[in-house]
Amino acid sequence: MRNELKRRLKRDEQVYGTWITIESPIVAEMLSTMGFDYFVFDTEHSPLDIYQAQTLMQAMRGQETTPIVRAWWNDLVAIKRALDIGAYGVIVPWVNNREEAELAVKATRYGPKGLRGCGPRRAAMFDPDYLKTADEEILVICQIETRKAVDNIEDIASVEGVDVTYIGPADLSASLGHLGDMSHPDVQEAIDTVYDATKAAGKAAGIHQGSGRTIKERMEKGYNFITIGNDLVFLKNGVNDHMKKLGIK
Repeated sequence: MRNELKRRLKRDEQVYGTWITIESPIVAEMLSTMGFDYFVFDTEHSPLDIYQAQTLMQAMRGQETTPIVRAWWNDLVAIKRALDIGAYGVIVPWVNNREEAELAVKATRYGPKGLRGCGPRRAAMFDPDYLKTADEEILVICQIETRKAVDNIEDIASVEGVDVTYIGPADLSASLGHLGDMSHPDVQEAIDTVYDATKAAGKAAGIHQGSGRTIKERMEKGYNFITIGNDLVFLKNGVNDHMKKLGIK
């Protein structure tokens, strides 16, 4: 296994991706030709289950786009199953402290370093070196989405094996008492705190669709792992733009 996306992040490069939430192989196939660096198959908030996520991965064309799964929880089984279907990394939601970050990392590592059960199935089907390389190649992304996580961000970012911290803006705004208001100064201050601690730890900083600022501003700030939308938003915006051009609305 060789994870070029992880190498690019370690070189402090910027990568851009989208979330896949529509349970249609043709959507995943089409978007995989559009130049995204990564896909996140969302099994936490979208209707995708692990079987559907695997089917959508199989529909992807080429090797330009790296498949990642957002696990439904910081759970050994959830993370193991995401990796066994072929994900090159996981986004782990609701990581609030050092212990939870360490658990997320251990869930991606085989024994004796970690707790991942050995049964890689599709992930190793075409890769005879998978068991030798997976521990070092899997990308671990800890989602920061609570006040507690922000308070503990230095500890989280310092955990060996955590590659990226990733802002979950909606839950973070709710945790700070400003549900849905990602632009609120308190939320932006928290986001900046996470960014600074992450960079100080030498890790990559991730952000979701601007999170109260424009994507361009986040790019200029120096974020590395930047989500620029999701399939459902692209569909909605495309239809709206087309109807406006036709004078229908």
